[in-house]
Amino acid sequence: PLQMELEALRSIYEGDRCFRELSPVSFQYRIGENGDPKAFLIEVSWPETYPQTAPVLSMDAFFNNTISSTVKQSILDKLMVEVEANLGTAMTYTLFEYAKDNKELFMENQPVNTVTSASNSIAIGTPDVPASKKKDKKEQLSKTQKRKLADKTDHKGELPRGWNWVDVIK
Repeated sequence: PLQMELEALRSIYEGDRCFRELSPVSFQYRIGENGDPKAFLIEVSWPETYPQTAPVLSMDAFFNNTISSTVKQSILDKLMVEVEANLGTAMTYTLFEYAKDNKELFMENQPVNTVTSASNSIAIGTPDVPASKKKDKKEQLSKTQKRKLADKTDHKGELPRGWNWVDVIK
């Protein structure tokens, strides 16, 4: 049965960039587009006795490192309910689809755009520091380079027509 489920998964998700087969018994599925703050990655691994026993669900992927542990836990809890409802049947596809259908619900407690003082100080406070450092460095590095560039290029940063023509008529 595992072989059949494996082939089914491969054919269903063929060409789906969200799906990754880590090994013949371990799969990752990204719910949500890349760059979506509410995207998350579920990893499903099959123990030898799957599907009679529950698959191992994990959200430890580096991709999920921005998701709070409480949200991860609640997603896993909801998925486990689904697992128990489907014990004894091939359920990896069911789990991935269930997660896709319930993405918003799963992530409703994930602070993304919520304006709470806590998440604000985290979101704004931390990136500010490296950003300002980076800016200073860039300007120090290339003031003369910038000037040279500005002399050569127009306002769009493009070189004027004919900048590399050779002046033949003397």
